[in-house]
Amino acid sequence: MEIRRIAGALGAEIHGIDLSSPTDQEIYFIKKTWLEHLVVFFRDQDLSPAEFMAFAKRIGKPIEYPFVNGIDGFPEIIEVKKLEHEKVNFGGIWHSDTAYLEEPPMASMLLAREVPPAGGDTLFANMYTAYETLSEGLKKLLLPLTAVNASSKADVTRTREDRTGGADKRREYVAEHPVVRTHPETGRKALYVNLGHTVRFRDMTEEESAPLLDYLFQHQVRPEFTCRFSWRPGSLALWDNRCTQHNPVNDYHGHRRLMHRITLAGDRPR
Repeated sequence: MEIRRIAGALGAEIHGIDLSSPTDQEIYFIKKTWLEHLVVFFRDQDLSPAEFMAFAKRIGKPIEYPFVNGIDGFPEIIEVKKLEHEKVNFGGIWHSDTAYLEEPPMASMLLAREVPPAGGDTLFANMYTAYETLSEGLKKLLLPLTAVNASSKADVTRTREDRTGGADKRREYVAEHPVVRTHPETGRKALYVNLGHTVRFRDMTEEESAPLLDYLFQHQVRPEFTCRFSWRPGSLALWDNRCTQHNPVNDYHGHRRLMHRITLAGDRPR
């Protein structure tokens, strides 16, 4: 196996592995590389839904995604799809997946089935670095704060899921999480607010919270904190929702893009 970093901040491609039948040693290597680089990518993985699910179970515990029904036979695999006539893409804003849940996901996996001839890349940002580059004074201010996250804020990401219904019919979740969370495996601190879901700080109004949140939202996605991945059919990404954010670029109007996604269960941020 070979690791090729794709940016200075985060992200690495792992080559020389067939994810349809990885060995225990290869799974160990993948997890170790993933924790180090935050998001890892694989090329040319023509996996069936059953093989995709089997690989996901080697990494974590697949769970159903709120609001969206899974594909036939696999409730934990959802389609992330934009059709030729659509203008809004699924999840098209900087965010960490479903931070409005009491136990947000540990990780997400995305497998490209159909991609446009150009465009449709995904950006990722390093939330360790976003926290570590703050001033000492701002770190002290943020450490005791709790953020209120709500699914109702994510209207920009609600495209196909509102038309497909979903396994869970509830239309709003609210959860409170530390503004700065400690990664349970690496012990590193990461900034854990995001533009897609964070509404305000606990015990503060939205208006009072807005100036500081707006600063953090801009700071945490500075270009030097990010990487960019260009998809091909069979490309697979595995990212850590505990210390990254991502943003699918919506620059391929008139073309179809179809991905399969699996969400892996996490724990309560601390």
